[in-house]
Amino acid sequence: MTALDVVIMAAGKGTRMKSSMPKVLHPLAGKPLVQHVIDTAHALHTRNTILITGHGAEVVEPLLQKAYPNKALQFAKQMPQLGTGHAVQQALPFLDDDGVVVVLSGDVPLTQVDTLQALIQACDGKNLALLTIDFEDPAGYGRIVRGLDHQVHGIIEHKDADALQREIKEIYSGIMAVPAKWLKKWLPELQNDNAQKEFYLTDVVRMAVQDHVHVVAHKITDPAQVAGINSPLQLAELERIYQTRQAHALLAQGVRIIDPARIDLRGSLTCKEDVSIDINCIFEGQVQLGSGVNIGAHCVIANCVIDDGATILPFTHIDGEAQGVTVGKGARIGPYARLRPGAQLGADVHVGNFVEIKNSTLADGAKANHLAYLGDATVGERVNYGAGSITANYDGANKHRTIIEADVHIGSNCVLVAPVTIGAGGTVGGGSTITKSTEPGALSVSRAKQVSVANWKRPQKNSTKS
Repeated sequence: MTALDVVIMAAGKGTRMKSSMPKVLHPLAGKPLVQHVIDTAHALHTRNTILITGHGAEVVEPLLQKAYPNKALQFAKQMPQLGTGHAVQQALPFLDDDGVVVVLSGDVPLTQVDTLQALIQACDGKNLALLTIDFEDPAGYGRIVRGLDHQVHGIIEHKDADALQREIKEIYSGIMAVPAKWLKKWLPELQNDNAQKEFYLTDVVRMAVQDHVHVVAHKITDPAQVAGINSPLQLAELERIYQTRQAHALLAQGVRIIDPARIDLRGSLTCKEDVSIDINCIFEGQVQLGSGVNIGAHCVIANCVIDDGATILPFTHIDGEAQGVTVGKGARIGPYARLRPGAQLGADVHVGNFVEIKNSTLADGAKANHLAYLGDATVGERVNYGAGSITANYDGANKHRTIIEADVHIGSNCVLVAPVTIGAGGTVGGGSTITKSTEPGALSVSRAKQVSVANWKRPQKNSTKS
């Protein structure tokens, strides 16, 4: 099998983005544009992936090194930027003669793996293969010039094309596959005698014809696969195309999505049968939904596993980050609940409105239904945790754990000052501040003595004007 090297051009400034952020780092589906391209390249099982950086390289390179610590990702800097041919010239030291080189653009995020595999097959280790498409309005794109034999003879850039050539509908996408030995021969021969005074990569087509290297065009019909990002509007349009395709794929698997135009997937979402998702939900990171899970409207759910039959009511926010969140079978979460990293909920747990849970486990049947906080806590089976109660888990320097054993009832407006254990079957009276562990079965009450002053009159406003 011929070795495969990928060169990704990512040096441009992206002036029309009107942003200080390098263009290739703008996010699509929650991930920088260039990472979509790198992930596609890695799916091809490349030998080397070479990123051509330039504008913002001091930001782009460290971010990608962190994102791909164990991948073969190399960088070549293009300074100044003198055209696409000049960009690929910077990769020459990384290319061996025995490979096939695939050239991609860091701002074209939706090219599919099977499309590139077909392009590589068309190259066949000996041809120059170009990815092309027909556009009704090809303005701004390089045109594919064919001879009377219908073979590709060259590419003419829009600014250099005459009126007749501008009528050509078939355009070059910017993506090619080419034997490295030929590319290494042609790149040093590029000239900048054109309207933009740049070194065009497309000039290698003319050189291939001169060297009797067969030029083949692999034409596709899906414009999204070759769509580049040059403005916030184009980014928004491609975002919606991406999200619509993700929604349609989920629908094809049997997921019930109330409105495919109002769902955002910014990671991976795995669903079993009979899952239902209401409008305006966002899924980030790695999310798994079990059978019969029902997700209410306006939820943000990230990095979690939600087990069979669970219900997530509207406006709930779940974010497991690195620690993850698990929601057990038949659990009922929300509305307006927040599950933070390390929340581990058992079967039939109820977490209600304005309840926040962080780094805590709730065993089967536990309930915290209203206005409560559980942080760094271990909560036993069938615990009822009252409205307005909190675990005071932070002493200003360190976090401490609260243990609430099975069948405990915590009244409303209680403060459990960690480290503390509430014994099994115990009850904590409403309004109590608990600083010491309690015995199983005990009633614990800690509140100031109530004082009532009979016939007390409120102060009156002084009506005398100063």
